[in-house]
Amino acid sequence: MAPVCVLVGAPGAGKTTVGELLAAALGVGFRDTDADIEGLAGKPIPDIFIDEGEAHFRDLERAAVAAALVSFDGVLALGGGAVLADETRGLLARHTVVHLSVGLPDAIRRVGLGVGRPLLAINPRATLKYLMDQRRPLYAEVAAHTVETDGRTPEEVAGDVLAALGRPVAGVDGTGGSTT
Repeated sequence: MAPVCVLVGAPGAGKTTVGELLAAALGVGFRDTDADIEGLAGKPIPDIFIDEGEAHFRDLERAAVAAALVSFDGVLALGGGAVLADETRGLLARHTVVHLSVGLPDAIRRVGLGVGRPLLAINPRATLKYLMDQRRPLYAEVAAHTVETDGRTPEEVAGDVLAALGRPVAGVDGTGGSTT
């Protein structure tokens, strides 16, 4: 069992929104490893960072990604920092990974300035730029396909992902079917 595709990208790239549209269009489930981590820990990610620290969160993240890659056959979205782990990047080499690329202005507009994002709590604009610059080469390393998201609707992005996956696309409407 393996995911149909794995979505990676910076905060604000649209992994959850686009992932849900893709899953509906493909008739498969959608899963977000951040939600898996919150379920396992019994608390939101910001609380994990505060209570146990980033290292503990990254341990949970590596385990959640590894488990999802072998137990889930739908569209899988990973947290923005999941690619930081060598182990995770190694596991992703055996999967169809799509990098949803986003520029800083669009990312800021989409995520706001740090609400609910523990790594963006202090100087969010500069921190987000740093994180994006640090992670961009890692996203490129694991991705079979890259789809630009700047200035585009989630439906347009999902359509491009479907095309990259070699799936027929007439348009994605988010209701489980295609538009004409």
